[in-house]
Amino acid sequence: MLQLPQRIWSDEDWERIERGCAARDMDEKWDVFTEGEVVFLHRSWTGYGLFAATFAPVHGGGWRIASAVVERDGERYGGTDDAYDCVLLELVITAIVLGEPAPELRSRMVELIRRRPRSADAPADVIEHRLLGLRSGSD
Repeated sequence: MLQLPQRIWSDEDWERIERGCAARDMDEKWDVFTEGEVVFLHRSWTGYGLFAATFAPVHGGGWRIASAVVERDGERYGGTDDAYDCVLLELVITAIVLGEPAPELRSRMVELIRRRPRSADAPADVIEHRLLGLRSGSD
């Protein structure tokens, strides 16, 4: 990924991220797990891995994403917008794994989706549910 989230996650956040989360039912859209310092984000229905983000410790405390890859096979993931992928990666970790409300990230994601053809009038809650599912902090 050319664009990476700039957030510094606390050491406590990193401990929670390391534990990951698994979808409990069909309304939850993400499975997130960690191997070493790499966090994998998979769609729960298909099992497709869409993101792999390598975290690194920050001098003075905390963790940041040092590098990340995103799936570009159109059969598995239709994303081609670097800015959108950056926001989605951060939003899944923030809202799904950490359970934070993340209103700014949500607004940015909705704005990016509404720029697409046929999505300009989509309600924000529909966009969020389609991408994040029920374990998103807003449900």
